Amino acid sequence: MPDLIKSQLCERTRELGFADCRVAEAKPAPHRQLYEQWVAEGRHGDMAWMQRNMDRRTDPRLVQPGARSVIVLALNYHQGGLPKTSAGGYRIARYAWNEDYHDLITAKLKALDTWLISHGGQQRYYVDTGPVLERDWASEAGLGWGGKSTMQIHRSLGTWFFLAELITTLEIEPDAPAKDHCGKCTRCIAACPTQAITAPRRLDARRCVSYLTIENKGPIPEEFRQAMGDRIYGCDDCLTACPWNKFAQLSHEAAFQAREAVFSKRLRDFLSLTDEDFRALFAKSPIKRIKRPAFLRNVCVALGNTGTRDDLPALLPLLKDEHPLIAEHAAWAVQEIQRRGA
Repeated sequence: MPDLIKSQLCERTRELGFADCRVAEAKPAPHRQLYEQWVAEGRHGDMAWMQRNMDRRTDPRLVQPGARSVIVLALNYHQGGLPKTSAGGYRIARYAWNEDYHDLITAKLKALDTWLISHGGQQRYYVDTGPVLERDWASEAGLGWGGKSTMQIHRSLGTWFFLAELITTLEIEPDAPAKDHCGKCTRCIAACPTQAITAPRRLDARRCVSYLTIENKGPIPEEFRQAMGDRIYGCDDCLTACPWNKFAQLSHEAAFQAREAVFSKRLRDFLSLTDEDFRALFAKSPIKRIKRPAFLRNVCVALGNTGTRDDLPALLPLLKDEHPLIAEHAAWAVQEIQRRGA
């Protein structure tokens, strides 16, 4: 029975558009102590939820009573290059080029949950929305391995995929844990613009551009502003550097294709967005979650690093913006542009 339902499960996940499906036994997470140490050292920054529910996060049997298996799924989001209409001059992490993956994957997980219920299972499912160490379970299930960047790497998807999990009461034949295929390569560590990867598989979120531009709600620390370069939402540098991406294939999910309405804009065009404009432009996008002030904060930093005097007329009115986050970073950008001009 465990191997029969495994075969049917893999077929069903392929029908739903997942690129891979693997299974691990539901048991305490193998890297619990490393996770607890990471939190104790404060390397999670202001992500307070990482220190809550630690017992549940490291033992799926506490999340779903009677759990016997953890189903781990991969969804490919690789879209290749930007559209030809891209104005360029800034970078957005690939996963946020268009629609929010949470919505798309959750709909697929609901369908899979219904299928598992019909086979007698009870499930809890997540796409980085609950207390699950998803990369731990991905490695334990053989769906790639944890790279030195701490990102998951897949043999045929490279680094360009989302993870999702279903914790189920069904007994399903588990897969063998993955082996580490990073070897001596340290390209991801060298590629990090802020040296956030402090050692192989050790990340200080407080230095990470993705954390600084997304999870961080306050000012960007000045020590990291120049290193941010032209990145306005997230960072893909450690992913892009991975040589396993030579095997990556393009995703068939149209919802992940770069949104031309966004990428046709120049950096300074974003500065004139009202709250209503911002919500409309980034409707159904993960970028919408950080809200306009934090987004314009990021844009101002990018302009401070790459802008010219032609950008000053768009920046100067923001020096008196009612939101201090925007005003502070606009002032920094103007100062940096004037300094370069001098």
